[in-house]
Order: sequence, then structure tokens, then C-alpha cells
Amino acid sequence: MSMVEQSLGQLARSIPGATQVFHEYQLDFCCGGKKSLAEAAAQRSLDAAQIEARLQALAGAASDERDWGQASPGDLIDHILARYHEVHRQQLPELIRLAMKVEQVHADSPDCPTGLADHLRDMRQELESHMQKEEQVLFPMLARGHGAMAVMPITMMRMEHDDHGVALERLMALTHDLTLPRAACNTWRALYLGIGTFKQDLMAHIHLENNILFENAEAEAVRPRG
Repeated sequence: MSMVEQSLGQLARSIPGATQVFHEYQLDFCCGGKKSLAEAAAQRSLDAAQIEARLQALAGAASDERDWGQASPGDLIDHILARYHEVHRQQLPELIRLAMKVEQVHADSPDCPTGLADHLRDMRQELESHMQKEEQVLFPMLARGHGAMAVMPITMMRMEHDDHGVALERLMALTHDLTLPRAACNTWRALYLGIGTFKQDLMAHIHLENNILFENAEAEAVRPRG
């Protein structure tokens, strides 16, 4: 199967660095991970062959990035907790603080991202609730190898991931795709830079869960017992 026929989720989990390419082309590989590269590129009027060439170059290059598709559930969960759950808990309070400052100082500007701080607060609340459910219920289940018992919790977490994807779209709309006005102050620049990093982290986070951790658990659940 050629790369253009493979799903974004398959490519993201099999080629280290693919997620960065998808970010550049604004292709949703986490919640929209089941779409083929050809389908996703066509929807955005992009050249699938050009993207495929980038991915082939990555696939042919040696990479030090760990292949999380081969990791144990326990190792992958430890990585998700340290690299994403804890990082989001640090990112969002600072982004809310910066957004409040920008909205207060630049309230009269037509470029002001009015409502951004409130939206970030909502995202923080929803994400914290979601992460706690994973940490307290789902992750311990998966770490013990009880994937067959986790089908319903996984379905619920996938639905919440879709909600996070919608919240990210709203975040991009409020910031006009992180477009800074020409005279943007340093606080405004720091805010949009931070939001860009947060978006990239959250999409990579959802990808690891949806396309690797959950997929592996679901495969285990349907595997016949020998």
C-alpha cells in the first residue's frame, strides 16, 4: 500500500517526524487519523505527492525518536503522563494569564482575541477532568493488561478527544490561525507562540492515545483466547 493510501494515523505512528509535517500542512492526524493521506490532502486542496515525498524522506532517514508503537502499555502511559499530562497542567495557567493581559490591554483593537481567556479556561477544565479519568481509571486498567475490560472507557475517551479537537478549532478561530497584528506586543507574541506549542502537544498527545495506546488495547480485546 502506498503512503497516500495509508491513513494519517498509520503514517503518524510509523514514521518518526511525520506529525511535524502534518502540522505544517494543517492535517488532523489525531481526531481525523482514519482519513487516508490522499483524502485528507484533497479536502484541503493540497498536493498529496509532495507530502508523500516529505514522508518518504523521513522514513528513509535514521531517527533517534523512540518508536512508541513498539512500547509496552506501561512505558507508553508513563511517557504520556510525563510529556503531556504534566506539561498541559503547566501550559494552560500561563496561557490564560497572558490571554487576560492581552484582552485587557488591547480591548480597543479590532485584532483583539476577545473571549480567548474564557475559552482557554474552559479547555483547562475539560482537559483536567479528562486527564483525571484517564489517570484514575483507564490507564491503571491498560497498564495491567486489561484491555478487554476497557472498551467502554476507551470509547468515552475517544469522544472526549473529538471534543478537544473541536475546542482546538475554536482556539484557532479566536486567534485567526495565530495571526499576529503587525504591531503586536511581546505579551501577544508570547501568547500565540505558547498556544501554537500547546496545540502541537495536544494533537501529539491525542495521537499517541487514539492511534497507539487505544488501538493496541482494542486489538487485544478482540483477539481470540488460545
